[in-house]
Amino acid sequence: MTTLTSSTEVLIGLGSNLDNPQQQVLEAIKAISALDSLSFLAASSLYESSPQGPQDQENFCNAVMLVSTNLLPSHLLSALQSIENNFGRIKTRHWGERIIDLDILFYGQTTVDTATPDLHIPHREALTRDFVIIPALEVAPHWRLPNGQPLKNYQDQCLNHQLTKIKF
Repeated sequence: MTTLTSSTEVLIGLGSNLDNPQQQVLEAIKAISALDSLSFLAASSLYESSPQGPQDQENFCNAVMLVSTNLLPSHLLSALQSIENNFGRIKTRHWGERIIDLDILFYGQTTVDTATPDLHIPHREALTRDFVIIPALEVAPHWRLPNGQPLKNYQDQCLNHQLTKIKF
């Protein structure tokens, strides 16, 4: 696996709405933290949000992780997809229910737009989702986007999905 010579801070989004979603997200945080070539820096609180897509499904549990890695974006994506597969993720419909969903939200100041539908950095929907921005700001309050703008500038533009912090 090809790696970079220096580490980059990355924000990873996690979401689940099947089979004890809170536990799925917590287990995914552990699995991501155990990856080689990656250092765990922080994880947000867990948040409950209404579904982004079809409304005939359970609410989601979401979180964001801040990590540092020297993996190339494509290799980090492959590692995250491997974790999803190990959890038993099967895509049944667009924005549908899932046991775990892991997305690279932001990869330092890097912008990636490939022909591959799975690899777009920043994540195409990240700046309109409260269940991304609010937990991301919790772990990286001073995060700047590739365009130089602070992430916090986008908080008021988020669609409201009845985001609620989960208390344990």
